[in-house]
Amino acid sequence: MAEPLSPSSSALRRAHVYRWDLDKTYLRTDFDTLKALVRTAFEGAERKQAVPGAAALLRELRAGGARICFVSGSPRQMRRVLTKKLRLDGVEFDEFILKPNLRNMLTGRFRAMREQVGYKLPALLSGRAGVPESFHESCFGDDAEADGFIYSLYADLIAGRVDRPLLQKILAGAGVYPDAVARTLALADAIPRAEAVNRIFIHLDRLSPTARFDRYGPRLVPIFNYFQAALVLYEDGDLTAHSVVRVVFEMIERFDYKLDALRNSLQDLLRRGRLSRETPRKLGIEIEKERVPQLGTLPDAREILAQFASRVTELGETPAYSRPSNQPVDYLAAMEVDLPRKGRTRKDIAP
Repeated sequence: MAEPLSPSSSALRRAHVYRWDLDKTYLRTDFDTLKALVRTAFEGAERKQAVPGAAALLRELRAGGARICFVSGSPRQMRRVLTKKLRLDGVEFDEFILKPNLRNMLTGRFRAMREQVGYKLPALLSGRAGVPESFHESCFGDDAEADGFIYSLYADLIAGRVDRPLLQKILAGAGVYPDAVARTLALADAIPRAEAVNRIFIHLDRLSPTARFDRYGPRLVPIFNYFQAALVLYEDGDLTAHSVVRVVFEMIERFDYKLDALRNSLQDLLRRGRLSRETPRKLGIEIEKERVPQLGTLPDAREILAQFASRVTELGETPAYSRPSNQPVDYLAAMEVDLPRKGRTRKDIAP
């Protein structure tokens, strides 16, 4: 049996919470048209497809003892099929929050059916109240709605960088219903302050420009795939080399990713200054020393692993862009760009 590759990661990950969105973050979901929305609503668990590498990454995080919590805008009526899909993928979870859209519709709260701040922010705060103060967190979302804004606001709120008057302005500007405003403020007032959120990952399902998220600082990392997320978590000490390789093999074997595509993903992180050059070299050396056991069902799995190690250790010099600055987030300005408004669509999302 291979020895642990990150000696400190086991204890660290046991005190960690990973909060995930579902649609376009874990699941390949199309709800951009009415026809697609209806098809998605009636689709069985067996037909739903996970984003490549997402299931493997979640299984590895869970294996380290971390808490897995889903907070999704999907309606509560989809709980059974979504739970079944996660079980089919071997993904265990501790918390599963879905949106009460049927209740919103029956009570005439039509704005709340699309508005996310008034739903997700109090859900996140409520979830935070249920874990020890010492727990750290990482959040996963996508670029289809306002996950980057909401997760960053959540992180800065529990860290004490967003005061009550500013939060009230944000909630009012987001069109949150008064009762949801009151609940959010009460939860925010009661939460102990802590630098709890280590990372925010935004899966670029709509291929939004990565620079769009620079306003949220280096904590938020836009990713094109979950190999990139695994690399960042490996550098942070929250994932072992063994776990990174398991994500790689799922993407190769089940989703037909090529090694060159993964190498390009790695180089993209280096160019954007989101990963140190030492990280892929360290990963490659650990794999070449055979501290990671053979994985996968392909006959040439060992050869693939060797090729992967070679590619990550022999990267050429890649010019690095400057990383986003770690300045305070101007949430009132960010709202104008990242929060969908009636009659207005964001202009910085690829069609």
